[in-house]
Amino acid sequence: MEYQDFEVAGLAARRWGQGKPCLALHGWMDNAATWDRLAPMLPGLELVCLDLPGHGRSPHRHREAFYHFVDWIPAVLAAAHELGWTRYHLLGHSMGAGIASLVAGTVPSAIERMVLVEGLGPFTSPESDAPALLRRSLGHRLSGRQPVYPDFEAAVARLQSRGLSRAGAEALAGRSVVEVAGGVAFRYDPRLRTPSRARLTEGQIRAFLSEITAPTLLVLGQQGLDIPDQMLGQRAEVVADLEVVKVEGGHHLHLDNPQAVAPLVKGFLGL
Repeated sequence: MEYQDFEVAGLAARRWGQGKPCLALHGWMDNAATWDRLAPMLPGLELVCLDLPGHGRSPHRHREAFYHFVDWIPAVLAAAHELGWTRYHLLGHSMGAGIASLVAGTVPSAIERMVLVEGLGPFTSPESDAPALLRRSLGHRLSGRQPVYPDFEAAVARLQSRGLSRAGAEALAGRSVVEVAGGVAFRYDPRLRTPSRARLTEGQIRAFLSEITAPTLLVLGQQGLDIPDQMLGQRAEVVADLEVVKVEGGHHLHLDNPQAVAPLVKGFLGL
């Protein structure tokens, strides 16, 4: 299956296949190539994989802007609007799963079905942590420059050190690495590493989740993200139609073990 790289709503994107419309959202500091190994296994789907702002080949936000979590939602909705989609599926991994959860809770009538990989809503903080969060974020200093690696192989090795397979690391690096003086560097905006200035509370997240009407599949890796059982249970119980499945794999199981994930997605989306 071939893909097409294009631009939508000011964001870089990659389109796979034809069929049922589906927006795919990647994780933190990843990019649209996170779906490169899974997408060819999903015939019957028009899968549009976004590079979220500041990631992959998409533009960085302007100098005075910040990457607030809720600001991902209008970016996703703008892409769907420009594509002419009024009803579509969502597919999200990690941060992208958190974004998809809020999108589905914000515009429930637009989402037909949703598949979440390693995430059900974003990270939260209690109200009492708000001053400390803002204090820490404002005190954080970044050089504004990305680390430079001697070559592509070194950049791939850096991604592998995060637990990615060789194939997965090569896919992400292939879309995110650019040549610079002295070697190569990743394209993502260094400000993505700045600590959050504010987070939604657990109650607010459950309010969004309770608005979801789309049947939802949550796929977790046996060796994946350590999501507290109590928090996951409390979130899951407010989602009207949720199926939870665990399969072999780590946090990037869709990229490292797509053979296990693809049948679940195909069956759930009726492909």
